[in-house]
Amino acid sequence: MKRNHLIKPILDQHYPTISHGNGVYLYDTDGNQYLDGSSGAVTASIGHGVSEVVEAMTEQGGKVSFAYRSHFTSDAAEALAKKLSELAPGDLNWSFFVNSGSEATETAMKIAIQHWQEKGFERKNRIISRWTSYHGITMGALSMSGHVQRRKRFVPLLEDFPSISAPYCYRCPYNAEASSCKLQCANELETAIQRIGSENIAAFIAEPIIGASAGAVTPPLEYYPRIKEICERYDILFIADEVMTGMGRTGKMFAMEHWEVIPDIIALGKGMSAGYTPMAATIISDRVMEPILTGSKSIMAGHTYSANPLSSAISLEVLTYLERKNLILAAKEKGAYLLQKLQMLTRKFEIIGDVRGKGLLLGLEFVSNRISKTPFDLQAGVTARLVDKAFAKGLLIYPAAGAIEGIAGDAVIVSPPLIITNEEIDCLVEILEASLEELQQELHEEDLIETMQAI
Repeated sequence: MKRNHLIKPILDQHYPTISHGNGVYLYDTDGNQYLDGSSGAVTASIGHGVSEVVEAMTEQGGKVSFAYRSHFTSDAAEALAKKLSELAPGDLNWSFFVNSGSEATETAMKIAIQHWQEKGFERKNRIISRWTSYHGITMGALSMSGHVQRRKRFVPLLEDFPSISAPYCYRCPYNAEASSCKLQCANELETAIQRIGSENIAAFIAEPIIGASAGAVTPPLEYYPRIKEICERYDILFIADEVMTGMGRTGKMFAMEHWEVIPDIIALGKGMSAGYTPMAATIISDRVMEPILTGSKSIMAGHTYSANPLSSAISLEVLTYLERKNLILAAKEKGAYLLQKLQMLTRKFEIIGDVRGKGLLLGLEFVSNRISKTPFDLQAGVTARLVDKAFAKGLLIYPAAGAIEGIAGDAVIVSPPLIITNEEIDCLVEILEASLEELQQELHEEDLIETMQAI
Protein backbone atom coordinates (compact mmCIF):
# COMPACT_ATOMS: atom_id res chain seq x y z
CA MET A 1 0.00 0.00 0.00
CA LYS A 2 1.24 3.48 -0.84
CA ARG A 3 2.24 5.21 2.37
CA ASN A 4 1.25 8.76 3.35
CA HIS A 5 3.68 11.58 4.06
CA LEU A 6 1.19 14.37 4.76
CA ILE A 7 -0.07 14.74 8.33
CA LYS A 8 -3.84 15.10 8.08
CA PRO A 9 -6.38 15.84 10.85
CA ILE A 10 -7.10 12.13 11.43
CA LEU A 11 -4.05 10.14 10.42
CA ASP A 12 -5.78 6.94 9.33
CA GLN A 13 -8.77 8.59 7.66
CA HIS A 14 -9.22 8.80 3.90
CA TYR A 15 -9.76 12.29 2.49
CA PRO A 16 -10.89 12.95 -1.08
CA THR A 17 -8.49 15.04 -3.15
CA ILE A 18 -9.69 18.52 -4.02
CA SER A 19 -9.74 19.36 -7.71
CA HIS A 20 -11.22 22.84 -8.08
CA GLY A 21 -13.84 25.26 -6.85
CA ASN A 22 -16.44 27.49 -8.43
CA GLY A 23 -18.75 29.83 -6.54
CA VAL A 24 -20.21 28.01 -3.52
CA TYR A 25 -19.14 24.59 -4.82
CA LEU A 26 -16.01 22.46 -4.50
CA TYR A 27 -15.16 19.42 -6.61
CA ASP A 28 -12.89 16.46 -5.89
CA THR A 29 -10.79 14.49 -8.37
CA ASP A 30 -13.50 11.81 -8.56
CA GLY A 31 -15.97 14.37 -9.89
CA ASN A 32 -18.03 14.69 -6.69
CA GLN A 33 -19.62 18.07 -5.97
CA TYR A 34 -19.78 19.64 -2.49
CA LEU A 35 -21.85 22.66 -1.49
CA ASP A 36 -19.50 24.64 0.77
CA GLY A 37 -22.00 25.29 3.54
CA SER A 38 -19.28 26.33 5.98
CA SER A 39 -16.97 28.35 3.70
CA GLY A 40 -14.34 25.80 4.65
CA ALA A 41 -13.52 26.91 8.19
CA VAL A 42 -15.76 30.02 7.92
CA THR A 43 -13.13 31.44 5.55
CA ALA A 44 -14.08 31.37 1.84
CA SER A 45 -16.46 34.31 2.18
CA ILE A 46 -16.51 35.44 -1.47
CA GLY A 47 -16.66 31.93 -2.91
CA HIS A 48 -14.21 29.93 -4.98
CA GLY A 49 -12.55 30.73 -8.28
CA VAL A 50 -13.08 34.50 -8.31
CA SER A 51 -11.21 35.67 -11.41
CA GLU A 52 -10.54 39.20 -10.12
CA VAL A 53 -8.62 37.80 -7.16
CA VAL A 54 -6.63 35.46 -9.40
CA GLU A 55 -5.76 38.44 -11.63
CA ALA A 56 -4.57 40.49 -8.62
CA MET A 57 -2.51 37.50 -7.49
CA THR A 58 -0.91 37.16 -10.91
CA GLU A 59 -0.22 40.89 -11.28
CA GLN A 60 1.51 41.19 -7.90
CA GLY A 61 3.35 37.90 -8.43
CA GLY A 62 4.75 39.34 -11.65
CA LYS A 63 6.20 42.26 -9.67
CA VAL A 64 7.47 40.76 -6.42
CA SER A 65 6.08 38.04 -4.15
CA PHE A 66 8.29 38.53 -1.11
CA ALA A 67 10.21 41.34 0.54
CA TYR A 68 11.29 41.21 4.16
CA ARG A 69 9.52 43.81 6.30
CA SER A 70 12.78 44.97 7.93
CA HIS A 71 14.14 45.87 4.48
CA PHE A 72 11.14 47.19 2.53
CA THR A 73 7.54 48.22 2.67
CA SER A 74 5.32 47.71 -0.41
CA ASP A 75 2.52 49.55 -2.14
CA ALA A 76 0.26 46.54 -1.59
CA ALA A 77 0.82 46.39 2.17
CA GLU A 78 0.48 50.16 2.56
CA ALA A 79 -2.76 50.17 0.55
CA LEU A 80 -4.21 47.29 2.55
CA ALA A 81 -3.41 48.99 5.86
CA LYS A 82 -5.03 52.20 4.60
CA LYS A 83 -8.11 50.27 3.48
CA LEU A 84 -8.50 48.63 6.89
CA SER A 85 -8.18 51.99 8.64
CA GLU A 86 -11.02 53.28 6.44
CA LEU A 87 -13.20 50.27 7.19
CA ALA A 88 -12.51 50.01 10.92
CA PRO A 89 -14.53 52.11 13.39
CA GLY A 90 -13.21 54.89 15.60
CA ASP A 91 -9.46 55.45 15.72
CA LEU A 92 -8.45 51.90 14.79
CA ASN A 93 -5.93 53.12 12.25
CA TRP A 94 -2.86 50.89 12.59
CA SER A 95 -2.45 47.37 11.11
CA PHE A 96 0.11 44.67 11.83
CA PHE A 97 -0.07 41.87 9.26
CA VAL A 98 0.52 38.21 10.10
CA ASN A 99 -0.34 34.83 8.58
CA SER A 100 -3.17 33.38 10.67
CA GLY A 101 -5.86 34.20 13.18
CA SER A 102 -3.84 32.56 15.97
CA GLU A 103 -0.97 34.92 15.22
CA ALA A 104 -3.35 37.89 15.08
CA THR A 105 -4.80 37.27 18.55
CA GLU A 106 -1.38 36.54 20.02
CA THR A 107 -0.05 39.76 18.49
CA ALA A 108 -3.03 41.60 19.99
CA MET A 109 -2.11 40.20 23.40
CA LYS A 110 1.54 41.28 23.03
CA ILE A 111 0.66 44.78 21.85
CA ALA A 112 -1.78 45.24 24.74
CA ILE A 113 0.95 44.27 27.20
CA GLN A 114 3.53 46.47 25.48
CA HIS A 115 1.11 49.41 25.57
CA TRP A 116 1.10 49.31 29.35
CA GLN A 117 4.85 48.65 29.58
CA GLU A 118 5.54 51.78 27.55
CA LYS A 119 3.32 53.74 29.94
CA GLY A 120 5.30 52.43 32.91
CA PHE A 121 2.80 49.82 34.12
CA GLU A 122 4.99 46.71 33.95
CA ARG A 123 2.65 44.61 36.08
CA LYS A 124 -0.32 44.96 33.71
CA ASN A 125 0.47 41.81 31.75
CA ARG A 126 -2.42 39.42 32.28
CA ILE A 127 -5.27 38.81 29.84
CA ILE A 128 -8.79 37.98 30.99
CA SER A 129 -10.78 35.75 28.65
CA ARG A 130 -13.88 33.59 28.78
CA TRP A 131 -14.53 29.91 29.10
CA THR A 132 -16.20 28.43 26.01
CA SER A 133 -14.02 30.42 23.64
CA TYR A 134 -11.34 29.80 21.03
CA HIS A 135 -8.66 32.30 20.04
CA GLY A 136 -6.12 30.07 18.30
CA ILE A 137 -3.72 27.16 18.61
CA THR A 138 -0.36 28.85 19.30
CA MET A 139 0.59 28.78 22.99
CA GLY A 140 -0.31 32.40 23.70
CA ALA A 141 -3.58 32.20 21.77
CA LEU A 142 -4.44 28.85 23.35
CA SER A 143 -3.73 30.29 26.80
CA MET A 144 -6.43 32.87 26.12
CA SER A 145 -8.83 30.18 24.83
CA GLY A 146 -11.45 28.54 27.01
CA HIS A 147 -11.91 25.58 24.66
CA VAL A 148 -11.48 22.74 27.14
CA GLN A 149 -10.80 20.00 24.60
CA ARG A 150 -8.16 21.94 22.70
CA ARG A 151 -6.43 23.07 25.91
CA LYS A 152 -6.39 19.63 27.51
CA ARG A 153 -3.06 18.28 26.22
CA PHE A 154 -1.16 21.47 26.97
CA VAL A 155 -2.63 22.78 30.25
CA PRO A 156 0.71 22.58 32.16
CA LEU A 157 2.28 24.87 29.53
CA LEU A 158 -0.53 27.43 29.35
CA GLU A 159 -1.15 30.66 31.21
CA ASP A 160 -4.22 30.61 33.44
CA PHE A 161 -6.17 33.21 31.44
CA PRO A 162 -9.83 32.08 31.04
CA SER A 163 -11.63 33.60 34.01
CA ILE A 164 -15.29 34.31 33.34
CA SER A 165 -18.36 32.59 31.95
CA ALA A 166 -19.50 32.97 28.36
CA PRO A 167 -22.74 34.82 27.50
CA TYR A 168 -24.33 31.49 26.62
CA CYS A 169 -27.99 32.42 27.08
CA TYR A 170 -29.31 29.05 25.92
CA ARG A 171 -27.36 27.49 28.81
CA CYS A 172 -27.10 30.45 31.17
CA PRO A 173 -24.35 29.80 33.74
CA TYR A 174 -26.65 31.39 36.33
CA ASN A 175 -29.76 29.44 35.25
CA ALA A 176 -31.47 32.74 34.59
CA GLU A 177 -33.73 33.96 31.81
CA ALA A 178 -32.23 36.50 29.40
CA SER A 179 -34.98 39.00 30.22
CA SER A 180 -34.22 38.98 33.95
CA CYS A 181 -30.57 37.91 34.31
CA LYS A 182 -29.28 41.49 34.82
CA LEU A 183 -26.23 40.56 32.70
CA GLN A 184 -24.63 38.54 35.46
CA CYS A 185 -22.17 36.99 32.97
CA ALA A 186 -20.95 40.47 31.99
CA ASN A 187 -20.78 41.60 35.62
CA GLU A 188 -18.60 38.57 36.26
CA LEU A 189 -15.83 40.48 34.47
CA GLU A 190 -15.82 43.09 37.24
CA THR A 191 -15.61 40.37 39.87
CA ALA A 192 -12.64 38.80 38.09
CA ILE A 193 -10.90 42.18 37.82
CA GLN A 194 -11.39 42.82 41.53
CA ARG A 195 -10.01 39.39 42.40
CA ILE A 196 -6.96 39.63 40.13
CA GLY A 197 -6.38 43.36 40.53
CA SER A 198 -6.69 45.81 37.66
CA GLU A 199 -3.04 46.74 38.15
CA ASN A 200 -2.20 43.24 36.86
CA ILE A 201 -4.53 43.13 33.84
CA ALA A 202 -3.67 44.38 30.36
CA ALA A 203 -6.78 43.42 28.41
CA PHE A 204 -9.98 41.45 28.06
CA ILE A 205 -10.47 39.42 24.85
CA ALA A 206 -13.71 38.06 23.41
CA GLU A 207 -15.20 36.74 20.18
CA PRO A 208 -18.23 38.94 19.36
CA ILE A 209 -20.09 35.75 18.40
CA ILE A 210 -18.61 32.56 19.82
CA GLY A 211 -17.58 30.30 16.96
CA ALA A 212 -15.70 27.00 17.02
CA SER A 213 -16.21 26.29 20.72
CA ALA A 214 -19.98 26.80 20.84
CA GLY A 215 -21.58 27.17 17.42
CA ALA A 216 -22.49 30.85 16.91
CA VAL A 217 -23.49 31.72 20.48
CA THR A 218 -24.67 35.34 20.30
CA PRO A 219 -24.81 37.64 23.36
CA PRO A 220 -27.79 39.95 24.05
CA LEU A 221 -27.58 43.54 22.80
CA GLU A 222 -26.78 44.93 26.27
CA TYR A 223 -23.79 42.62 26.83
CA TYR A 224 -20.87 44.34 25.08
CA PRO A 225 -21.79 47.89 26.15
CA ARG A 226 -21.57 46.62 29.75
CA ILE A 227 -18.28 44.83 29.05
CA LYS A 228 -16.80 47.97 27.46
CA GLU A 229 -17.95 50.14 30.36
CA ILE A 230 -16.28 47.80 32.87
CA CYS A 231 -13.05 47.74 30.85
CA GLU A 232 -12.92 51.52 30.70
CA ARG A 233 -13.70 51.94 34.37
CA TYR A 234 -10.78 49.71 35.36
CA ASP A 235 -8.38 50.94 32.63
CA ILE A 236 -8.26 47.64 30.75
CA LEU A 237 -8.06 47.31 26.97
CA PHE A 238 -10.80 45.48 25.05
CA ILE A 239 -9.65 43.10 22.28
CA ALA A 240 -12.30 41.90 19.83
CA ASP A 241 -11.38 38.60 18.20
CA GLU A 242 -13.07 39.11 14.82
CA VAL A 243 -11.06 36.38 13.08
CA MET A 244 -14.26 34.47 12.31
CA THR A 245 -16.84 37.26 12.49
CA GLY A 246 -15.09 40.10 10.67
CA MET A 247 -15.22 41.29 7.05
CA GLY A 248 -18.96 41.10 6.50
CA ARG A 249 -19.71 37.60 7.76
CA THR A 250 -22.46 38.71 10.17
CA GLY A 251 -24.06 41.35 7.95
CA LYS A 252 -21.80 44.13 9.26
CA MET A 253 -18.18 44.80 8.29
CA PHE A 254 -17.22 44.05 11.91
CA ALA A 255 -19.54 42.06 14.16
CA MET A 256 -18.97 44.46 17.07
CA GLU A 257 -21.00 46.99 15.08
CA HIS A 258 -24.14 45.04 16.05
CA TRP A 259 -23.50 46.14 19.65
CA GLU A 260 -22.28 49.64 18.68
CA VAL A 261 -19.10 49.11 20.67
CA ILE A 262 -15.63 50.12 19.46
CA PRO A 263 -12.82 47.89 20.78
CA ASP A 264 -9.25 49.05 21.37
CA ILE A 265 -7.74 46.25 19.28
CA ILE A 266 -9.27 43.96 16.63
CA ALA A 267 -7.88 40.63 15.43
CA LEU A 268 -8.79 39.67 11.85
CA GLY A 269 -8.24 36.62 9.65
CA LYS A 270 -10.26 34.13 7.61
CA GLY A 271 -12.58 36.41 5.59
CA MET A 272 -9.87 39.03 5.25
CA SER A 273 -8.25 36.97 2.50
CA ALA A 274 -11.28 34.68 1.90
CA GLY A 275 -8.98 31.67 1.72
CA TYR A 276 -7.02 32.91 -1.29
CA THR A 277 -3.83 33.31 0.76
CA PRO A 278 -2.71 32.90 4.38
CA MET A 279 -3.26 36.39 5.80
CA ALA A 280 -4.47 38.00 9.02
CA ALA A 281 -4.13 41.28 10.83
CA THR A 282 -4.15 42.98 14.19
CA ILE A 283 -5.72 46.45 14.01
CA ILE A 284 -4.70 48.84 16.79
CA SER A 285 -6.20 52.16 17.85
CA ASP A 286 -4.31 55.44 17.91
CA ARG A 287 -4.74 55.54 21.69
CA VAL A 288 -3.07 52.15 22.15
CA MET A 289 -0.27 53.04 19.75
CA GLU A 290 0.46 56.48 21.20
CA PRO A 291 2.83 55.46 24.05
CA ILE A 292 4.68 53.12 21.69
CA LEU A 293 5.07 55.86 19.07
CA THR A 294 6.50 58.22 21.67
CA GLY A 295 8.47 55.47 23.38
CA SER A 296 10.33 52.54 21.85
CA LYS A 297 8.83 53.17 18.39
CA SER A 298 8.81 49.43 17.69
CA ILE A 299 6.25 46.65 18.14
CA MET A 300 7.94 43.63 19.68
CA ALA A 301 6.47 41.11 17.24
CA GLY A 302 7.30 39.91 13.79
CA HIS A 303 7.10 37.07 11.32
CA THR A 304 9.05 36.33 8.17
CA TYR A 305 5.92 36.69 6.05
CA SER A 306 4.45 39.70 7.87
CA ALA A 307 3.09 42.27 5.39
CA ASN A 308 3.90 39.94 2.51
CA PRO A 309 3.34 41.90 -0.75
CA LEU A 310 1.59 39.03 -2.56
CA SER A 311 -0.80 38.28 0.30
CA SER A 312 -1.43 42.00 0.80
CA ALA A 313 -2.44 42.47 -2.84
CA ILE A 314 -4.72 39.45 -2.70
CA SER A 315 -6.42 40.59 0.52
CA LEU A 316 -6.90 44.10 -0.84
CA GLU A 317 -8.69 42.71 -3.87
CA VAL A 318 -10.85 40.50 -1.62
CA LEU A 319 -11.98 43.56 0.36
CA THR A 320 -12.54 45.55 -2.83
CA TYR A 321 -14.60 42.69 -4.27
CA LEU A 322 -16.58 42.46 -1.03
CA GLU A 323 -17.59 46.10 -1.35
CA ARG A 324 -18.05 46.11 -5.12
CA LYS A 325 -20.49 43.20 -4.97
CA ASN A 326 -22.26 44.60 -1.88
CA LEU A 327 -21.73 41.30 -0.08
CA ILE A 328 -22.18 42.67 3.43
CA LEU A 329 -25.79 43.52 2.69
CA ALA A 330 -26.06 40.14 0.97
CA ALA A 331 -24.86 38.44 4.16
CA LYS A 332 -27.59 40.20 6.12
CA GLU A 333 -30.36 39.37 3.64
CA LYS A 334 -29.28 35.81 2.80
CA GLY A 335 -28.63 35.20 6.48
CA ALA A 336 -32.19 36.15 7.35
CA TYR A 337 -33.48 33.77 4.67
CA LEU A 338 -31.23 30.92 5.84
CA LEU A 339 -32.09 31.52 9.50
CA GLN A 340 -35.79 31.23 8.71
CA LYS A 341 -35.17 27.96 6.87
CA LEU A 342 -33.13 26.54 9.75
CA GLN A 343 -35.74 27.57 12.31
CA MET A 344 -38.35 25.69 10.28
CA LEU A 345 -36.33 22.51 10.75
CA THR A 346 -37.05 22.64 14.49
CA ARG A 347 -40.65 21.67 13.71
CA LYS A 348 -39.47 18.38 12.27
CA PHE A 349 -36.40 17.51 14.33
CA GLU A 350 -36.73 17.27 18.09
CA ILE A 351 -32.94 17.01 18.46
CA ILE A 352 -32.54 20.67 17.45
CA GLY A 353 -32.47 22.61 20.70
CA ASP A 354 -31.40 26.04 19.51
CA VAL A 355 -30.85 27.98 16.28
CA ARG A 356 -28.80 31.18 16.59
CA GLY A 357 -26.33 33.61 15.06
CA LYS A 358 -26.23 36.67 12.84
CA GLY A 359 -25.90 37.11 9.09
CA LEU A 360 -24.29 34.07 7.51
CA LEU A 361 -22.76 32.84 10.76
CA LEU A 362 -25.48 30.55 12.09
CA GLY A 363 -25.42 27.63 14.49
CA LEU A 364 -27.61 24.70 15.48
CA GLU A 365 -27.28 23.02 18.88
CA PHE A 366 -28.53 19.46 19.40
CA VAL A 367 -30.08 17.95 22.51
CA SER A 368 -31.50 14.62 23.59
CA ASN A 369 -34.45 16.38 25.24
CA ARG A 370 -35.54 19.80 24.03
CA ILE A 371 -37.59 20.63 27.11
CA SER A 372 -34.82 19.97 29.63
CA LYS A 373 -32.06 20.91 27.16
CA THR A 374 -30.30 17.69 28.10
CA PRO A 375 -27.17 17.39 25.94
CA PHE A 376 -25.85 14.29 24.29
CA ASP A 377 -22.71 12.83 25.80
CA LEU A 378 -19.70 13.60 23.61
CA GLN A 379 -19.05 9.86 23.31
CA ALA A 380 -22.19 9.59 21.18
CA GLY A 381 -20.38 11.60 18.51
CA VAL A 382 -23.53 13.41 17.39
CA THR A 383 -21.72 16.38 15.85
CA ALA A 384 -19.23 14.25 13.96
CA ARG A 385 -21.96 11.93 12.73
CA LEU A 386 -24.00 14.79 11.31
CA VAL A 387 -20.95 16.37 9.67
CA ASP A 388 -20.04 13.02 8.09
CA LYS A 389 -23.58 12.36 6.85
CA ALA A 390 -23.80 15.80 5.29
CA PHE A 391 -20.37 15.38 3.69
CA ALA A 392 -21.41 12.07 2.15
CA LYS A 393 -24.43 13.82 0.64
CA GLY A 394 -22.32 16.70 -0.74
CA LEU A 395 -22.64 19.37 1.97
CA LEU A 396 -19.87 20.85 4.12
CA ILE A 397 -20.77 22.11 7.62
CA TYR A 398 -18.48 23.07 10.50
CA PRO A 399 -18.34 21.11 13.80
CA ALA A 400 -18.56 22.85 17.18
CA ALA A 401 -18.74 20.21 19.91
CA GLY A 402 -17.79 20.28 23.59
CA ALA A 403 -19.24 23.64 24.65
CA ILE A 404 -20.33 22.21 28.01
CA GLU A 405 -16.99 22.05 29.84
CA GLY A 406 -15.55 19.82 27.11
CA ILE A 407 -17.62 16.81 28.15
CA ALA A 408 -20.91 17.45 26.35
CA GLY A 409 -22.62 19.73 23.88
CA ASP A 410 -23.13 19.23 20.15
CA ALA A 411 -23.47 21.96 17.56
CA VAL A 412 -22.62 22.81 13.97
CA ILE A 413 -22.01 26.09 12.20
CA VAL A 414 -23.70 26.80 8.88
CA SER A 415 -21.79 29.61 7.18
CA PRO A 416 -21.83 29.49 3.37
CA PRO A 417 -20.03 32.06 1.19
CA LEU A 418 -21.69 35.47 1.14
CA ILE A 419 -22.38 35.06 -2.59
CA ILE A 420 -24.84 32.21 -2.02
CA THR A 421 -28.24 32.52 -3.74
CA ASN A 422 -31.65 31.66 -2.30
CA GLU A 423 -31.82 28.65 -4.61
CA GLU A 424 -28.46 27.41 -3.30
CA ILE A 425 -29.66 27.99 0.27
CA ASP A 426 -32.69 25.83 -0.51
CA CYS A 427 -30.33 23.11 -1.74
CA LEU A 428 -28.17 23.44 1.37
CA VAL A 429 -31.15 23.09 3.69
CA GLU A 430 -32.51 20.14 1.69
CA ILE A 431 -29.27 18.19 2.13
CA LEU A 432 -29.03 19.20 5.80
CA GLU A 433 -32.62 18.06 6.36
CA ALA A 434 -31.90 14.65 4.81
CA SER A 435 -28.81 14.29 6.99
CA LEU A 436 -30.72 15.24 10.14
CA GLU A 437 -33.52 12.81 9.30
CA GLU A 438 -31.02 9.96 9.03
CA LEU A 439 -29.23 10.97 12.22
CA GLN A 440 -32.37 11.42 14.32
CA GLN A 441 -33.66 7.99 13.25
CA GLU A 442 -30.37 6.39 14.31
CA LEU A 443 -30.40 8.18 17.67
CA HIS A 444 -33.93 6.90 18.32
CA GLU A 445 -32.86 3.35 17.47
CA GLU A 446 -29.95 3.70 19.91
CA ASP A 447 -32.28 5.07 22.64
CA LEU A 448 -30.20 8.25 22.88
CA ILE A 449 -33.22 10.58 22.60
CA GLU A 450 -34.87 10.86 25.99
CA THR A 451 -38.46 11.54 25.01
CA MET A 452 -40.64 12.14 22.00
CA GLN A 453 -42.39 15.48 22.26
CA ALA A 454 -45.07 17.29 20.36
CA ILE A 455 -43.64 19.78 17.92
